[in-house]
Amino acid sequence: MPRSDGTASVERVPDPDLEIRFRPMAPGDLDQVIVIERGFSSPWSREMFVQEIAQLEISDSRVAVVGPRVVGYVLWWYVADEIHIVNLAVDPAFRRRGIAKRLLDTAFDCGRNRRMQIATLEVRAGNAGAIALYESIDFRKVAIRRGYYADNGEDAIVMLKSL
Repeated sequence: MPRSDGTASVERVPDPDLEIRFRPMAPGDLDQVIVIERGFSSPWSREMFVQEIAQLEISDSRVAVVGPRVVGYVLWWYVADEIHIVNLAVDPAFRRRGIAKRLLDTAFDCGRNRRMQIATLEVRAGNAGAIALYESIDFRKVAIRRGYYADNGEDAIVMLKSL
């Protein structure tokens, strides 16, 4: 289930002085990833991340790093001709700087390199900030999964983007 900041819908202009590096998620990143993940109502466990980063044929990931600090991450699956975004999060101190969009762009580039045709994701119906971000990069709503989120029964909106 993708994650996003869910805050105000106006995107901040990326900080030109912020040096961000993107690289595959590694086991050594997990302490910092888990801290960011704990900010969500249904956080993934360490074991879930370990399993994902070990399955390179079907799963891929990237972290955004500023200095030694992991400030965001994205995980996705390769399914047939699509990438399916399963987790996206940015450290609250680094939100509204275009990091989530850049993480998604790295996922899209990886998908295109493997000849994927579309990107899909689910987002909480009440997460207006995330929905606005996804729509701003050409995702469109294609379905609703009723009661999808186990923690509170919230619906998920299924979104799709052509790569």
